Amino acid sequence: MSETTSVTVERVIDSPVNEIFDVLSNPHRHLELDGSGFIRSVEHGDRITEVGQVFTMNMEGAHMGGEYKTDNHVTGYAKDKLLAWQTAPVGTEPPGWEWVWELESQGPDSTLVRHTYDWSKVTDKDLLQKVKFPLVTEDELEDTLGRLAAAVSS
Repeated sequence: MSETTSVTVERVIDSPVNEIFDVLSNPHRHLELDGSGFIRSVEHGDRITEVGQVFTMNMEGAHMGGEYKTDNHVTGYAKDKLLAWQTAPVGTEPPGWEWVWELESQGPDSTLVRHTYDWSKVTDKDLLQKVKFPLVTEDELEDTLGRLAAAVSS
């Protein structure tokens, strides 16, 4: 079994940090960013403005036997710098995997975007056997960054 418990990708995107943060903090934009192909639509999702918020997504994937819903519990928020959430099947507590977005301005029209998929906090041994982490590959995360770059340039 691999000791790796996270995947991180990064890319400089030619857009101001506030424009990128605006897209990322709007759950209704996540479908167009999803390089994994799991997201189908937003069930409920106000703009992310603080830790503790929850947004719900309609999803689909063979790893869950088809259609399912997730609650995404916001665990990190710093305007124009950080967004993070832990995902769980709807109505349950998060089992420990987290999505983290870190933004670093590189000037007025350029931002270093770092996207991390981290499952280091998953402690349920049965879940670790059932779910083959990472569910989302490095290539899919790279695709997400490409989709984000396209979303902010349009």
